Amino acid sequence: MHSSLSVELTDVRRRFGHTQALAGVDFTARPGRVTAVLGPNGAGKTTMLEICEGLQRADSGTVQVLGLDPIRDAAQLRPRVGVMIQDGGLPTAARAGELLRHVSRMYAQPENVAELSEQLQLTAFAKTQVRHLSGGMRQRLAMGIALVGRPDVVFLDEPSAGLDPAARRDVWEIIDGVRARGTTIILTSHLMDEVEHLADEVYIMDSGRILAQGSVADLVSLETAPSAATTSVKVSGTLANKDFLELQEWAERRGLTVSRRSLEDVFLDLTGRTLQ
Repeated sequence: MHSSLSVELTDVRRRFGHTQALAGVDFTARPGRVTAVLGPNGAGKTTMLEICEGLQRADSGTVQVLGLDPIRDAAQLRPRVGVMIQDGGLPTAARAGELLRHVSRMYAQPENVAELSEQLQLTAFAKTQVRHLSGGMRQRLAMGIALVGRPDVVFLDEPSAGLDPAARRDVWEIIDGVRARGTTIILTSHLMDEVEHLADEVYIMDSGRILAQGSVADLVSLETAPSAATTSVKVSGTLANKDFLELQEWAERRGLTVSRRSLEDVFLDLTGRTLQ
């Protein structure tokens, strides 16, 4: 594996009966960066990430996480990789605080549990059984479990699902802080604003293939369209705000409107489906 890569998949394939879940996937993730994986249901996201996590075995291709094989070297990787457990994977009878402390004791240099609980606003629910937590609180607890061991690589599945806008911003702030200390973060999300805010690199998947990859700026182009016509002019590339304003003025003088395509527009163009 290249030293600058934390995760590297090359020509990875996985089949379930007649279904080709992954059809030759190439994927990389780097330290200190958030890499988002987007795709409609059935795109192959879960299969790809479970192969990275060592929960599934690829039929062919190469898979390396921190230079190691997720299946063969699972014992070495376990202390260095954090995984956000799905809601159904949390023990419902456990109390939130006890569960987080229990997981922290599995690691050599864990986060301060009290501080992490405060960041995730879990402190008031420390003595509450998981079964009595709201969906949003379970989501925060699952994120805490993924982060408490100070992993080198962390997989976050829908990290702010079920949270109100203010709580979502708190989660984003935590993710920003984790990235700043050099952790590799791989996340899935159905929230385009979350991806646009957090992601350094985006992979768009469908039908077991990577359809596009790049930064949000790379993927989102600038499009100008006449307000009362069926033709359009597309301008690709990165524009400074000053250049964009000049282009907007130029367009207005000619009866044109200028709009930026969103990441959701790109996703819809590539997959023909919305992310929801």
